[in-house]
Amino acid sequence: MAEITAKMVSDLRVATGLGMMECKKALVEAEGDFAKAEEILRIKSGNKASKMAGRLAAEGIIGSYVEAGVGALVEVNCETDFVAKDPTFVALATAAAKAVAIANPADVEALGAVEVDGVQVEEIRKAAIAKLGENMTIRRFVRYQTEGAIATYLHGAKIGVIVDYAGAEQVGKDVAMHIAASKPLCVSKDQVPAETLEQERKIYTAQAAESGKPADIVAKMVEGRVNKFLAEVTLLGQPFVKNPDQTVEKLLAEQKASVKAFAMFVVGEGIEKKVVDYAAEVAAAAKL
Repeated sequence: MAEITAKMVSDLRVATGLGMMECKKALVEAEGDFAKAEEILRIKSGNKASKMAGRLAAEGIIGSYVEAGVGALVEVNCETDFVAKDPTFVALATAAAKAVAIANPADVEALGAVEVDGVQVEEIRKAAIAKLGENMTIRRFVRYQTEGAIATYLHGAKIGVIVDYAGAEQVGKDVAMHIAASKPLCVSKDQVPAETLEQERKIYTAQAAESGKPADIVAKMVEGRVNKFLAEVTLLGQPFVKNPDQTVEKLLAEQKASVKAFAMFVVGEGIEKKVVDYAAEVAAAAKL
């Protein structure tokens, strides 16, 4: 049997919001498989487990650039929030976003070779590192080119959204802000990954089965929960943040607008920051 450590229990508690003993029992039942233990807890409690991948665990900012039907978002990381606010670091993020928009590089490595105002992005990065004394990386980017319009929204430079849409400028701004606040997975329900939908259906089926109700009632319960899930994770199905009485889909129809695609970056999303135990380090140093 796999060893169940205190850290495993603690991580599961953070991910699900449930008690330590419940998490330990689930890990024991799952023989140490974290994903399986999370699934067990969801089935037993109906809790919508939050995803650890959404935790902010690195510093940096999101840069954006839009011009003539082309737009780009880029995430640039550094070691401290202090450096993330420095004009030199901000200039690096801006240059990187502009380079993505104008050159459409294949990947981050290719982005480094793109010139902005006669200087390669990689050289701009190295110069910023030399000046500010921290490691800096360009982590990821997204680029849209459209015959419609591009809207971007930055929330404190930590959350960035880009939207490929058709319609009035204010609609684009409102939708981008809505996405930052409500964090949909995709535009419409037909874009929800099949594996994601199958996993949710599996969870709901197991939960409904425990109710002891007849099979036909269980089936209706499952479909109801699936439909609710689709409304929650799709842009069109979500209540509009500025007017919860209407969905984004109704807003767009009312404004004769549409959304083709969107992307959202959250600084540090999915990066696990190392937790430093300074007391332990000092104690260890004292023994030398």
